[in-house]
Amino acid sequence: MLARPPSRVPRGDGVKDLSGWGRYPRLSGPLGTARDMGPAATATATMPGVTARGLGRSYGDAAIGRDNTIDATGLNRMQSFDPQTGILAVEAGVPLADIIATFLPQGYFPCAVPGTRFVTVGGMIASDVHGKNQHIHGTFGDHVAWLMLALPDGRVMRCSPHEHADLFKATIGGMGLTGTILSAGFRLKQVETGWIRQTTHVARNLSEAVTLLSQTANATYTVAWIDVLARGASLGRSLILEGEHATADDLPWGDVKFPPSTNGRLAVPMDMPGWLLNGMTVRAFNELYYRTGARKAGQTTTVPWDSYFFPLDGIAHWNRIYGRRGFVQHQCVIPMAQAEGVVSDILERISSHGAGSFLAVLKRLAPGSGLMSFPMEGLTLALDMPFSDGLMPLLAEIDALVVAADGRLYLAKDATQSRDTFAAGYLNLDLFRQLRNDIGATGRMASKLSERLGL
Repeated sequence: MLARPPSRVPRGDGVKDLSGWGRYPRLSGPLGTARDMGPAATATATMPGVTARGLGRSYGDAAIGRDNTIDATGLNRMQSFDPQTGILAVEAGVPLADIIATFLPQGYFPCAVPGTRFVTVGGMIASDVHGKNQHIHGTFGDHVAWLMLALPDGRVMRCSPHEHADLFKATIGGMGLTGTILSAGFRLKQVETGWIRQTTHVARNLSEAVTLLSQTANATYTVAWIDVLARGASLGRSLILEGEHATADDLPWGDVKFPPSTNGRLAVPMDMPGWLLNGMTVRAFNELYYRTGARKAGQTTTVPWDSYFFPLDGIAHWNRIYGRRGFVQHQCVIPMAQAEGVVSDILERISSHGAGSFLAVLKRLAPGSGLMSFPMEGLTLALDMPFSDGLMPLLAEIDALVVAADGRLYLAKDATQSRDTFAAGYLNLDLFRQLRNDIGATGRMASKLSERLGL
């Protein structure tokens, strides 16, 4: 399907300060707001060095245009839903939160969700987000039936696994560098309730955590919270949370089948002072969190959907905890054969450095489907670390370990990796570059991330 967009352009909002959720780096540039798909397509064809931006929840510089940025949150209309196939068609700026609020009470839930519901459909496709069930049900891109893509030459193309399949595969996980996603259709799955049956397992060290992740691999959802500051015999001690969608029969009599969200009632009102987040305070928090979770070892409880899938959404502006300088989220994936040894080495270095993290997550992954998708068969470790003068050398050490193990870093989280690290991890990079060149996207569809990594 080919179409020519109208000649309208987005309303210019002027030069704005822009950053990702990590608030590092902090940049600025022209920001234009597209209220519907026509202006978004026109901007893609006429603005140099442009990329689209949703709710700003990628952590680094991926959603900041090299020269221009399109605010796509105005593309916020749901278009149709087919209950027979479960296919929901929406514009690319529709937030995941709106989809869940609308369809969960009707018994439908997305097949894959990231760790926050405050993301747009376009962003989820561009990042090919994954959740706690990726090892079984794949990434969000695995459930996309089709998408409408505005190209730099003015065309709007419908892409799917059967239509312009190469472009479709490159757009899934392509970080918005093949064009601007205007709308998409993707599958929802049926669920009986909005509750999750959560079973807590305790691992005394990293080896036990890896074993438990393997033993729970048949669970629909599984994730490990890991104490990055534990040392010695307790290195890598973890809480593994196994989850399944609860059925109506699992609920006590009188429970609401589809509870509304209770997240967001708390908020961090200001940037926390830098001295507040240090090795001692993080160590104390991790100790309390681990011991509290350990009391639930072997227990199965029924928890609401939002607290299981999106625990950090319960605190508005939680990124302010890391202070004015911001933080870096580093997420790598290591092939399974070397995963335990490399993750152990990473944790040793972080613990010795004292760069503690409230959020440290370990999960199993299966291969992704997009040309530039992050997942591969292995273990993924995600870490939040407050920005400091000594952080960059530590990250360079960690990146060297990842490269030596044939792993890679998640582009939606990245703010710091080098071009060499990037090229070593993404083996389809030459194919991606060639496709971008063939559709005229090279130099036209460009973000601060693509400029930094030489795309």
